[in-house]
Amino acid sequence: MQRVAALYDIHGNLPALEAVMAEVRAADVDALVVGGDVIPGPMPRECLELLQSTGLPTTFIHGNGESAALAALRGDNLERIPESFREGIRWSAQQLPHELVAFITAWPLTASLHIDGVGETLFCHATPRNDTELFTRLSPDDRVREMFAGVESAVTVCGHTHMQFDRTVDSLRIVNAGSIGMPFAPPGAYWLLSGPHIELRHTTYDPHVAATRIRLTRFPGADAFGSLVLNPRSEEEMLASYAAADGRIR
Repeated sequence: MQRVAALYDIHGNLPALEAVMAEVRAADVDALVVGGDVIPGPMPRECLELLQSTGLPTTFIHGNGESAALAALRGDNLERIPESFREGIRWSAQQLPHELVAFITAWPLTASLHIDGVGETLFCHATPRNDTELFTRLSPDDRVREMFAGVESAVTVCGHTHMQFDRTVDSLRIVNAGSIGMPFAPPGAYWLLSGPHIELRHTTYDPHVAATRIRLTRFPGADAFGSLVLNPRSEEEMLASYAAADGRIR
């Protein structure tokens, strides 16, 4: 495989995904990896349908967003999920026709590809062992070693925290692709291009047009989502928030 685009944490933000896909095509990409959390968000069905229609070989792995949506469809208790997110998760799940539910259900936790110039690359949403663990560019090496124990790939690509980074612990290189739909960074969409080297990419798009489109949906919290597109939370703010919640994360 020569050039692979890794698209993570889209969260139903169709305008951001459309902008990224325009750059993906311009970059002459050979394949896509969709790293989870396509949903929940304001345009979940539309984002999934766009990803299915690219014509590019595409590998999908699930994130905690998909896990939560499937749990909601099963009628499971969502008590482990903050209450403020539950209505949006249920709404997003209800927008999916049966064939898309079946499609998401089949996504694995991880996937591996050999990428020319980069080597064997493991893709996961959060960590290789589950889709919810949190760590950042500041997390202690010992904590990261524990989370990635047994990984032998040259590179591991993750997402989940919506903040790009590229760090090495011992011989393990871990790269966070960032978030397309809801980054904790200056406005835009963040993704990763791999082969023959790794590039952390930032795609700009019109946040005002995007916020308007989002606010026209019936997604619970659409106004708040639109505001985050216009004025995202900063990396510094979120690193401080994670540290306050659990000093081991940072």
